[in-house]
Amino acid sequence: MPKISSDTLWDIAAAEVRSRENRTDEEDAEEDAHFPTQRTVFFMGSKAGGKTTILLRFLDRDEAAKPTLALEYTFGRRARGHNTPKDIAHLWELGGGISLSDLVQIPITADNISSLSVVLVLDLSKPNVLWETMERLLDSARSQLEKVSASLQKTGESRSSKQRVLHKDYPDRELINPFPVPLLIVGSKFDIFQDFDSEKRKVICKTLRFLAHFYGASLMFTSSKSEATMSKSRTFVNQLAFGTERPKSVSTDTSKPLAIPAGFDSFSQIGPPVTSDVDIGTLHAKNPLDLWKKVFERVFPPENTRERKELKDPAKDPQYSEPLIDSIRAQKDQELEQYKREQAKSWKSLALDP
Repeated sequence: MPKISSDTLWDIAAAEVRSRENRTDEEDAEEDAHFPTQRTVFFMGSKAGGKTTILLRFLDRDEAAKPTLALEYTFGRRARGHNTPKDIAHLWELGGGISLSDLVQIPITADNISSLSVVLVLDLSKPNVLWETMERLLDSARSQLEKVSASLQKTGESRSSKQRVLHKDYPDRELINPFPVPLLIVGSKFDIFQDFDSEKRKVICKTLRFLAHFYGASLMFTSSKSEATMSKSRTFVNQLAFGTERPKSVSTDTSKPLAIPAGFDSFSQIGPPVTSDVDIGTLHAKNPLDLWKKVFERVFPPENTRERKELKDPAKDPQYSEPLIDSIRAQKDQELEQYKREQAKSWKSLALDP
């Protein structure tokens, strides 16, 4: 007589959960291959640095780029073959440069951390704010990633918060500090950058190569006026958004747009910082990252942050001006101030009455 299972529905469900938790990444990938995927790509970077242009090129939309209002969302879809469900890429873009970095908490959540990647766009034509932009935005994103990961571990959802792990043969694996999720660094406006003095180009190129390798990131330069570089940017973003094969061609010539996929560079190939007028030992750097920062800022002194206003309120940013709306807003502000004065007078008169 066949044995009758006494397992309840809850026993079966619990066994299924344990089975899924014990599966390897390869088993997960094999099962996921039969279902549509959803990934999230978060674009951030220099203000008016070309993020929207890269995003529109990726989506194959032939339209003029408009200034991003704080934080914007769109999506893209891609079919793997005929009669198959389409994979979905959730695309977030942060506007305003570093002034709105607090908004990273919106696109970086517990729901997408395991399928998230970041694209950092840096304006090559403005090297004096390049390091600060990179540092502030990556720090904000890393802080939010660590916060989300910690909260998931507390609730026992460790598989959802798995950190990025580089393969054992990754160059300089023990010397770098990889970003928690896949990262692509894009140097934009190469058409302006290529007219810089050759020594300054060399400093920027070597510094960005160091930063990309240190964070385990891919690096590429692009220009909205070059179809070849825009097409390559689409290939890089495609790999993050839909898991397509990553680019393998490498270009490290400082007279040409750089293109270096993650894992294809090394500290020995990059070499030391460019220091023609200073002894590295006199810089008193705390670590290699600090050394590269000090050298870079000797060539490109950072702008005075006290003189540069950070507009936390996008409504006051001239980039988003709307004359008709702004005039109505100004009128309403005046009416509000007049109302406040009248109310203040009425309260004073009440206080004086016996």
